[in-house]
Amino acid sequence: MSLNPRITDWHGKRVWLIGASSGIGLALAQALHARGAQVIVSARHAAALQAFVSAHPGSLALPLDVTDAAAIRRACAEILAGGAVDLLCYCAGHYQAMRATHIDTHSLLQHQAVNVTGALHLLTPMVQALLMQGHGHLSFISSVAGYRGLPKSLAYGPTKAALINLAETLYLDLAPHGLGVSVINPGFVATPLTAQNDFHMPALIQPEQAAEAILQGWAKGQFDIHFPKRFTRLLKLLRCLPYPLYFAAVRRITGL
Repeated sequence: MSLNPRITDWHGKRVWLIGASSGIGLALAQALHARGAQVIVSARHAAALQAFVSAHPGSLALPLDVTDAAAIRRACAEILAGGAVDLLCYCAGHYQAMRATHIDTHSLLQHQAVNVTGALHLLTPMVQALLMQGHGHLSFISSVAGYRGLPKSLAYGPTKAALINLAETLYLDLAPHGLGVSVINPGFVATPLTAQNDFHMPALIQPEQAAEAILQGWAKGQFDIHFPKRFTRLLKLLRCLPYPLYFAAVRRITGL
């Protein structure tokens, strides 16, 4: 079922990807550029952004630290001064495995700052702009780790759960105005973030496969874009279990 306006033709579309210096964000930038979109890439790593622009004529680089609220306001003003934004995708993410037996408060707050607060600082200028232009799409890369509590996900999981809830609420408010909202929930994708994992990652896919799945989701007008299905459907099933069964299943599956 299509919940959003379908995006099938990217020629001439103006797309802003935040967190596009590596991983899924970079793969998305490459795929969208190949389909004719004007891609604006943002991240902290200016050199990586410039390398992308050099290899993809017509794209633009706007270095940005999403933990800097003033910098986000300036970036939004600069982007909007250049014209309408057809799609904004928040790809920025921070991840460090953590359990409650070894809490690192600084890391907890860093996850919150990058994964959630940065997205919140974007909302006022970007939502107002999309409402005024009468079209556009907001998309957030969350994770299946946001579905329910998981071992080693004390810092990461709650932030991704927040993004899922945020996207759901935005959809209810903005869909009546003709705007698209989607949340992207990947399983394991081979990125610099997941490279630190010391456990087997089932159904691991490459960033290019993730980008293709996201483009397919936008083309179908999906709200919840999740992949790979052979893994994410299992997580969705576990999401429906009552707590006694869920906790027992997770302990059995993870051994933790």
